[in-house]
Amino acid sequence: MAIFSTSPVSASEQSLPPTPPTIDIRGIVRRHGAVAAVDRVSFQVRRGEFFSILGPSGAGKTSVLRMLAGFEHPDEGEVLIDGRSMLGVPPNRRPVNLVFQSYALFPHLTVFENVAFGLRMRRVAAESIAEQVGQALTMVKLLGKEARMPSQLSGGEQQRVALARALVNKPAVILLDEPLAALDQQLRQAMQVELKSIQEQAGLTCVCVTHHQEEAMMMSDRIAVMHQGRMWQVGTPREVYAQPCNLFVSRFLGVSNELPGQLRDASGEDRLFQPADGELPGIPVRTNSKPPVGGPATLSLRPEQIRMSHERPITSDPVLPGLIEKTLFAGSDTKYLVRIGRGSVWEVRTTGTSSLSGAPGDRVFVQWALSDGRLFFE
Repeated sequence: MAIFSTSPVSASEQSLPPTPPTIDIRGIVRRHGAVAAVDRVSFQVRRGEFFSILGPSGAGKTSVLRMLAGFEHPDEGEVLIDGRSMLGVPPNRRPVNLVFQSYALFPHLTVFENVAFGLRMRRVAAESIAEQVGQALTMVKLLGKEARMPSQLSGGEQQRVALARALVNKPAVILLDEPLAALDQQLRQAMQVELKSIQEQAGLTCVCVTHHQEEAMMMSDRIAVMHQGRMWQVGTPREVYAQPCNLFVSRFLGVSNELPGQLRDASGEDRLFQPADGELPGIPVRTNSKPPVGGPATLSLRPEQIRMSHERPITSDPVLPGLIEKTLFAGSDTKYLVRIGRGSVWEVRTTGTSSLSGAPGDRVFVQWALSDGRLFFE
């Protein structure tokens, strides 16, 4: 599916600085029988960057992480870390540390011994171990809990022990496999802020695999969206959310209000989108590109881009009539499910400070800025 936006689209992969990237993935392929779990994936991660690989189950993101860690090997392509090929390098000799979803703490060891384990394996002097473990525990705010067992810690504290154990070895890269999946929603949100703060404070290079959109958006400097083994788009959270490259990315990164139809030709930048629903009028759209005319197209809008009113606004921006079907109170905002024409139901959000109120059955008008609409073409 090709995309032609009603606003300029930036490159999905931002240009990298001249300094060599910490991670350089070059066309890796991983097959499971006849199925390509990872299909010619390439990307780079800058030093000190928090880079998230986001996608649904089965997208191939965990296979990419495991190839970085050395637990799997690519059938084609190459993995480089700090400019060095990882071909044939076993996991224990790679400059990476993996933080598992389940934390993988040793239940019979104290917090101190869990964090010190890697240092002891490297035969670091006892005095240096005490100093380095203390520094790591200070960074994750667990100093004073060295003698506790994992079973005496909360889920968030166990997660921080696992992170300290990775930090203490001073790896070039920390790999995070669904790091907050085992936490409840409130603790997950708190840990998102803490984890990002620790990453920035220590200048860590992190690669995080997750299927949680909010988590990736909150913590990442850049996001890569994967689906069916391929990397569809790479960019900052704002870029990927506001300028998705196709309908899958648009839907996966949040609510996508959609209207099927086709594009009609017109002069200049302004064109006319004709909804497939015969009850709806033509909608003006704006594009600097030269999209195909007459073929199937989908107009897409985010809920926060839409304004709702009871009276038809006097404006040159697009306006459509609608009917409120459901009102959902969500604390800081209210969600309205509005039927547009016969076949589309859009989500519209108003903030807690809005004076607008509506009830099921109310007839309303939805409006959006001409530049906000995005068109996707098959």
